[in-house]
Amino acid sequence: MRKNDSLLSKLDWPLFISFMILVFLGLATVYSVAFNEENPSIFAFSEKYGKQIIWLGASFFVGLLIFLIDADYYSKIALPVYISVLVLLVIVLFMPPINGARAWLGVGSLGVQPAEFAKIATALLLSKYISELVVTFQTIKTVLTACLILFVPAFLIALQPDAGTLVVFSSFLFVMYREGLTFDPIILRILNTIPGIKFKSTWLGNHFIPVLFVFLFLCIITLVLSNVQFYLWGFPNNPLQGSTGVVLTLGSISLLLLLFIRRISSKRDRPRMILVIALGFVITASISLFVDKAFSGLAKHQRNRIELVLGLKEDPDGGDYNRNRAMAAVGSGGALGKGYMGASVSSIESNHVPESETDFIFCPFAEEWGFMGSIVLVATYLFMLLRIVFIAERQRAPFNRIYAYCVAMILFYHFAINIGMNIGFAPVIGIPLPFFSYGGSSILSFCIMVFILLKLDSQRIDVL
Repeated sequence: MRKNDSLLSKLDWPLFISFMILVFLGLATVYSVAFNEENPSIFAFSEKYGKQIIWLGASFFVGLLIFLIDADYYSKIALPVYISVLVLLVIVLFMPPINGARAWLGVGSLGVQPAEFAKIATALLLSKYISELVVTFQTIKTVLTACLILFVPAFLIALQPDAGTLVVFSSFLFVMYREGLTFDPIILRILNTIPGIKFKSTWLGNHFIPVLFVFLFLCIITLVLSNVQFYLWGFPNNPLQGSTGVVLTLGSISLLLLLFIRRISSKRDRPRMILVIALGFVITASISLFVDKAFSGLAKHQRNRIELVLGLKEDPDGGDYNRNRAMAAVGSGGALGKGYMGASVSSIESNHVPESETDFIFCPFAEEWGFMGSIVLVATYLFMLLRIVFIAERQRAPFNRIYAYCVAMILFYHFAINIGMNIGFAPVIGIPLPFFSYGGSSILSFCIMVFILLKLDSQRIDVL
């Protein structure tokens, strides 16, 4: 960094201000939800809002240390940090379970979740690895190595189990896709084993993420319509299970659209066209079986949550209690809300919404500030995410750009899933709202994540 340039002059103020707004609103909401008349001071460290102050203080202290370290250093320590976090993820598996999961290290209330910091470590190492690649010359080894960086911590987190953090790890696939690291080499190797057919490139490999979303969409349709009966050509004695019928129909339409877009017409490409059609029918026909097997392999409470969200069953006072109470709290705020500290449905005293200071903290905020306040909060998050994308695109160093996209995707996953949980659009999987939810590990990890990004961006001009 140039000596005549101060740190403040090179700080991205729009991102920092939006970050501070969210931190302030989160702390105010935690104080409102967990307020105790016997300890009204926000610095009452025996209360949750007091503990949140401690963690925020620790986060800003670590943030100051981050700004004192040269930006180039974060690329160098990526691998040691990654290995250290993996060691912690292994150690935590031998700790006593808390709420059914072995996810905490520490004693009593002074505990940390290594899984929260695994996201930062993975983002750093993935950024370092991809930035050193010649992506246009990607091989099976490079793709598998990048996937291995993701899957090792994800596997250890799945053993805890922590479904929320595990889902967030899939966000790194979008970063790989953005940087051009696709699954094309692996798919090519598989297809070229077929005698008489040789591919130089695959549409599927280069469009893996969109295809994955189409596949997931078909799986959801399969679950939603699993109890619907379609009748083959109108013969009632030949029922075809609804899920298979729908998937076959949608798969056929998708294949026709694919063929139209690709405009395959030459004789040399006809075998490929036939192969694509055959593979398409095999895949779409097997989705129903895949969903049944994968769905049956989930834990009972996980299956219940998915079935409740998709409307396959109703249990308002049982497995769907949290989601129903959360939606009731959000709706009770109306257009303008009940005012600060005026939440009733989502207050700790009423206990209508469990975990209202952590996973469901959006509920008391929406109840206090209503629809208009919720719109402002969502707009602040969206502004922050768009600003991070803007910061990513102006980086001159590949490591900085990739890390910025990792941060954007992690925050987006947390924001979208948490809000979706609170308004009934997503299953309850236990995922905090960034900078908002009560919890030392989450607030510390999110703050570190943003501070590293601000530091990298502040020295972007000096990086060639």
